[in-house]
Amino acid sequence: MSAPSANDGRWRARILVGAAIVATLALVGVYLAAGGSSYTPEKTQDPCKPRSWSDPQSLGEIANQFSISALDGAACQLGVSRETLARALATTAARERFAKRYGIDDAKLTRAIRAGLLRAVDDAEKAGALSPLIAGPLRATVEEIPLDQAIELVKDAKSAIGTFQDFLGPARNLLEELLP
Repeated sequence: MSAPSANDGRWRARILVGAAIVATLALVGVYLAAGGSSYTPEKTQDPCKPRSWSDPQSLGEIANQFSISALDGAACQLGVSRETLARALATTAARERFAKRYGIDDAKLTRAIRAGLLRAVDDAEKAGALSPLIAGPLRATVEEIPLDQAIELVKDAKSAIGTFQDFLGPARNLLEELLP
């Protein structure tokens, strides 16, 4: 047997490079055939349009829909998308950049967040996800809380709703039976 020559190594390298080029062209062809050349991102939903609530089965699902509804309500008040507002509320620095970019002071942001939270309480109550016994005190709380606490309520509705439910405890079922 003879030792492999330098020519054999070059041919193998050329074959590998050729195979890589063919594979790349095949991948591009499949991508184009699947409609990849006409991709357009999905348009964000209008935050001013009401969204129907699904039938939430757990506190986590209620809190998630509550947060989405609150973000929609606040975003509608501010004239931005829900996604833009959600990114703005993630950190203090992001909120400051958002406020500067859109010319929104803390008072306007507070009013918008409160309006969004009130919308979320209304939506949750209409969907049967919140009892009127919880919705009433929650509305009163929303109307008085400072901006930072309102933002936390939007970001973590689960803890606030859970606190109200825990507060009522066993009396909740009895009181709900007495309501018309």
